[in-house]
Amino acid sequence: MNRRMVLVMAAACFAGVMSLVAADLNMGSWKLNEAKSKFEPGAPKNRMVVVEAAGDNVKVTVDGVDGSGKAIHNEWTGKFDGKDYPVTGDSNADARSYTRVDDHTMSLSQKKGGKVVTSGRIVIAQDGKSRTVTVTTEAQGKKSTSTAVYDKQ
Repeated sequence: MNRRMVLVMAAACFAGVMSLVAADLNMGSWKLNEAKSKFEPGAPKNRMVVVEAAGDNVKVTVDGVDGSGKAIHNEWTGKFDGKDYPVTGDSNADARSYTRVDDHTMSLSQKKGGKVVTSGRIVIAQDGKSRTVTVTTEAQGKKSTSTAVYDKQ
């Protein structure tokens, strides 16, 4: 009986976790809508962002182009808990954190060598079909702000 009860409880917990992940509006593939976006000259453009479950973590995969048009790809795996987790493939950052503000809003921060280089906000539209990412980046003493609008695929 104990074994059966443990299996039932484990199945219920797994189903609960999966329903929370499935209900997260951030999950899915997001394609950049350049016509609705505003970038500083020479700013990188993340053309596709995929947010997916990775066990009890979240994996964010970004594909796009840098300021000169060269392909870029980076990946981050962690939790939306405000803690820094390593990011790979991004020459401008070695750690990234996301903090959930509410069901539709998150803040983000990127660091290089422990110093914040990018901060921003992600807002999912009420209908869940688009998201707006506004980031401020500081490089070589200059601040720039970009707003990228993504459509859910």
